[in-house]
Amino acid sequence: MDGSGEHGRSQTATALGRKLSRLRPWVQTSFLGVWLAPVGQWLHAIPGCVFHCYSCPLSSFACPVGVAANYAALLPAAFEVPYLLIGILLVIAAASGSLVCGWACPFGFLQDWLAKIPLPKLRLPAWTGCLRYVVLVGLVLLLPMILGFQGIPFDEQSVSICRLCPAGALEAGLPYSVKSYLAGQGWLMSWFKTAILVTFLASAMFIHRPWCRLFCPLGGFLALFNRVSLFHLRFNAKECVECNLCRSRCSMGVKVDEKVNVSGCVRCLECVKCGALEPAFALPAGRAKD
Repeated sequence: MDGSGEHGRSQTATALGRKLSRLRPWVQTSFLGVWLAPVGQWLHAIPGCVFHCYSCPLSSFACPVGVAANYAALLPAAFEVPYLLIGILLVIAAASGSLVCGWACPFGFLQDWLAKIPLPKLRLPAWTGCLRYVVLVGLVLLLPMILGFQGIPFDEQSVSICRLCPAGALEAGLPYSVKSYLAGQGWLMSWFKTAILVTFLASAMFIHRPWCRLFCPLGGFLALFNRVSLFHLRFNAKECVECNLCRSRCSMGVKVDEKVNVSGCVRCLECVKCGALEPAFALPAGRAKD
């Protein structure tokens, strides 16, 4: 390809990146109508694919993390496999990796807005993302299973992912507590969970997507498929002019010019504004080497 052709392709990719950046908030807002549709009685048996508390008054689908933890607690008493949950997550992960984190997750959308508050932002090292897998294996799978072996149902377990979850505190604990307080019946949510919520909201102003980056077990699972999912990012080294735009646009601290499609990426696609990066859709065998 001659120089003019490469330049034209770079300009096209940059224009696409700008369009995607303008489109993403609207897509995220539209998905709120899916996750917050007040039809929960019909759809609560179906697990969703984003981090969203099923106890929220407007929740529609079930929380996939809560479903997984409940099944883990049931395992000792009744060997039941959540085939529907596994199927939904594998299809989403294989098709798009963590794309839903950047474009469809309501909890990620909230953190994006909190990050817009003009305060100094703290950058965390990439290895901190491994904590998500500690939460996934420890809190979502092993702990409920161990306590289940002791005959303790998930709802009665004093320590669980749901009791420590900031999404549960925000989407369920807060509205019910405010309603109770206004009715003169006191604050329902425990002060411990209230402290978790306050800590989360405060940290999201200084760290971009702290929950997604450090603790989200669902995002961690989906991100494992970033390297093999049909949807992926493609880096064209020949078109890179080392402008550092891709790194500066990545709020998750991913060095996409060195290694693209890593597990730390939530696929917000902000880096596509750089002409050397473009979204692509292909089978693993037909993909360029990351």
